[in-house]
Amino acid sequence: MNSLWGWIGFNVVVLSILGLDLGVLHQRGKKVSVREAATWSAVWVALSLAFALAIYLTMGKESGLQFLTGYLIEYALSVDNIFVFVLIFTYFNVPEKYQHRVLFWGIVGALLLRGVMIIAGSALVTRFSWTLYIFGAFLVFTGIRMALQKDDAAYNPDRDPVLRLARKLIPVTKDFRGDKFFTREPSPKGGDHLAATPLFIVMVIVNTTDIIFATDSIPAIFAVTRDPFIVYTSNICAVLGLRALYFLLAGVVDKFAYLKLGLAIVLVFIGLKMLLEHFIHIPTLASLGAVGGILGTSILASMRLRSEGK
Repeated sequence: MNSLWGWIGFNVVVLSILGLDLGVLHQRGKKVSVREAATWSAVWVALSLAFALAIYLTMGKESGLQFLTGYLIEYALSVDNIFVFVLIFTYFNVPEKYQHRVLFWGIVGALLLRGVMIIAGSALVTRFSWTLYIFGAFLVFTGIRMALQKDDAAYNPDRDPVLRLARKLIPVTKDFRGDKFFTREPSPKGGDHLAATPLFIVMVIVNTTDIIFATDSIPAIFAVTRDPFIVYTSNICAVLGLRALYFLLAGVVDKFAYLKLGLAIVLVFIGLKMLLEHFIHIPTLASLGAVGGILGTSILASMRLRSEGK
């Protein structure tokens, strides 16, 4: 499967599903219900597990476990994206029926940008193996920072340089124009000119935010495997499920009080695994169990805290 045709086939299937999603299933902007989000979340997870089975059958048991571990890490870390997406959509007052369109094009952007980052990262690791220590130290630092970060220190659109730059470079309408990213507006000098809508600005910020998150998540997978095909496919499979996961968890994600701490511990664990790899070898199956155990414990602890009403 890890061949030119494997790369082409995977991307063709992904683009076909995205085309079906936008062109047929969501032709008109509408609010995504929790039931629909749950259904799509189950579909994306099932497709990812089916792909893991295909890797297991064609590339071997170890590659299949590496994909599952990488997918679980990426899928878990994508929950952190949801915290930020909620803040962005709330700040710009984006109607729920338009949020799906923004996230759709955000995923298309992620396919391209993450692909470039993964190829560059793989080339870097292959040529300069010592960069893994830099990745490991960065993940440990990021995990500690995430664990110590207060909620009020989260993303603030007012300080976003991308937002300020976009407003300086192009005219932006004061309100939305349906689900359009651009529209024609009357010009003070006569005639009309092309102007971006706030929805376009939101889409750009979502894409740049994803790049920031990718600097944490992509190095984490290199602790599991060096195979660029597994790194890329596990990453993209997790990103594809992000939209459905957002609509499923957006209203309750803040209820999981210990989830962010769990994600932080996962990053520290993966970072230490990279730093100590030459001294302590942790099998892929053990890594998968550790990541799953950390996340499961944080979720159960959050649910218990909520049931106690604290």
